Amino acid sequence: MAEVVAKSGVKKAKGYLYFVDKQGNVSRAAMSRAGRTKGKVKKELVAKVGVKKVKGYLYFIDGKGNVCRAKMARGRKKRR
Repeated sequence: MAEVVAKSGVKKAKGYLYFVDKQGNVSRAAMSRAGRTKGKVKKELVAKVGVKKVKGYLYFIDGKGNVCRAKMARGRKKRR
């Protein structure tokens, strides 16, 4: 299960991908669509949160706009 790390209350808009950037802030970038020219997509800062990331966790923005984290599934058992 995921745990809330920081409450940011970000309101999500359609057509954007929301993520936690390297500095631990909430950023967004326009989603790629058909017919759009290829190239680097510009990201913009949405909320300054400053979350300290810990190795082995996946950070994301939940439905309420809060920054959450969940333990990454690593090292699964091999099938025989």
